[in-house]
Amino acid sequence: MKRSSGEHIFDFFNVIMLCCIIAVSFYPMLYVLNSSISDPDQLLRSRSLMLLPEGFQLEAYKYVFQNPKIYNGYLNTLFYVVAGTLVNLLMTALAAYALSRMDLFGRKTLMQLITFTMFFGGGMIPSFLLIQNLGLVDTRLAMIIPGAISTFYFLIMKTSFESIPISLIESAKLDGANDFLILFRIVLPLSKSILAVMSLYYAVDHWNDYVGPMLYLRSQELYPIQIVMRDILISSSTESMGAGVDTGFAIGENIKYATIIISTLPIMLVYPFIQRFFVQGALIGAVKQ
Repeated sequence: MKRSSGEHIFDFFNVIMLCCIIAVSFYPMLYVLNSSISDPDQLLRSRSLMLLPEGFQLEAYKYVFQNPKIYNGYLNTLFYVVAGTLVNLLMTALAAYALSRMDLFGRKTLMQLITFTMFFGGGMIPSFLLIQNLGLVDTRLAMIIPGAISTFYFLIMKTSFESIPISLIESAKLDGANDFLILFRIVLPLSKSILAVMSLYYAVDHWNDYVGPMLYLRSQELYPIQIVMRDILISSSTESMGAGVDTGFAIGENIKYATIIISTLPIMLVYPFIQRFFVQGALIGAVKQ
């Protein structure tokens, strides 16, 4: 089919617009990466767009990796991401399966109450008081339990579960399977795409969580990498990273950028491995019955 001139013009401007969006989105990451490996003195003198590093050094990364707070922050973050995501998936799947069943008593009322929480929340202070009264302040559970289920992600997963043919579930029940067997042996294996997408969503939320640790954690040994990075960024002290005063102030800027790269790179590397599930899972979750 021959394309009209109007369609060619639309495609041209569409490509131009997408290229501009990619450039605007990509340049901050490129700037941070280039700044982290640039020569400290040249970096301070640079006042233009930095498409390539100004010189080259890896001293900033050496100082960052020598800091024990970085390793401790990484380990804490990995624990929060892995344990938190597993709890999120389990709790969300249980709730989504139950609410996806049309014969559940009070289903409509429960859905209205759950949906209500998407628009109206208690706020920061009531949430803190709740966590405090539960005795979870300054514990690892405070990073996992309060956000066990995201209402938005729950609705996506419920919609995905509702797309599974009801005849398949009824056949399993006729064979004697209970709801737990149906969920773990039939529904979840058929929902790998949506589980992969939910895993990415929850994992990124845990990795980037900043407000939660600020509110609920007091001990530095429990701090995730985001809080450790904040301390490094606002301290403006090369001594705090073990660089010493003789190294000069300039390397402190490189250390800040290197810390940002080290704290964001792992979660960015995860995305390509589940990218093939991403579009498929998101579309499945968006289908309305």
